[in-house]
Amino acid sequence: MDNQQEVREFLTSRRARITPEQAGLPAGTRRRVPGLRRSEVAALADVSVEYYAKLERGHLAGVSPAVLETVARALQLDDAERAHLLHLAQAADGSDALTRPRRRTTRQWKAHRSLQWTLDAITAGPAFVRNGRMDLLAVNQLARAFHADVYANPHNQANLARFNFLDPASRRFYPDWDQAADIAVAILRTEAGRNPHDKDLHDLVGELSTRSDAFRTRWGAHNVRHHGTGIKRYHHHAAGDLTLAYEGLEMAAEPGLTLTIYAAEPGSSSEESLRLLASWAATQEADVPTHRATG
Repeated sequence: MDNQQEVREFLTSRRARITPEQAGLPAGTRRRVPGLRRSEVAALADVSVEYYAKLERGHLAGVSPAVLETVARALQLDDAERAHLLHLAQAADGSDALTRPRRRTTRQWKAHRSLQWTLDAITAGPAFVRNGRMDLLAVNQLARAFHADVYANPHNQANLARFNFLDPASRRFYPDWDQAADIAVAILRTEAGRNPHDKDLHDLVGELSTRSDAFRTRWGAHNVRHHGTGIKRYHHHAAGDLTLAYEGLEMAAEPGLTLTIYAAEPGSSSEESLRLLASWAATQEADVPTHRATG
């Protein structure tokens, strides 16, 4: 991905969303652009207009962390956006080489036995490992059953983003489809900043941009996020409606991979639905392909 273009579009989009009132500035009456002017961001960041204009044109190579921090404050970036800006700057000057996740392909990466044992030991909720492209790399039995719609269509290639935007079944699986779509794109955009040289990610983004207007619009918004914890609603064709909490854990032994575990509130109808799903999974195990080592 073109780093300068990424920087330019990210900074421009963040500037456009902040009103003068939010920045503590007078609104004025002759504004031709949404949000703040470059000169206003430069003043808030205590840099010259010329210097900020250079940054917004995409030239982040060699910019000091202190300047990045002042720009982040001026643009009111949240933690995920600050990290994204830092990753873009690291990619610009090549200092990200040692922090990039190791490249994994279908042929190279395979879940080691102890990881699969760990996943299989989690029996009360779906648990799975994914990468930043949202490929399902390793799953326990309940996660395999939970994502039955994803696996049912081979064109999804066990990829949650492809399922979200290209498979009509996702509209049923995600009752809050727009929210799920926003999250999926934000995860991919975050990964693009963190690992800009991932050809598989480039190919996925290109495919989704070509085939989905909903994806293309969201991708252009340049929103990023840390996807660590929360609550989501689902509808499983066999288990019905579920409201599940999730926790995403970065894997220290496998940089770039995330272990996600879903759980239902004790005593809730969703907990009962998970028990139903477990029973259904036991009857389907022989018929569902095993996707324990995909890339």
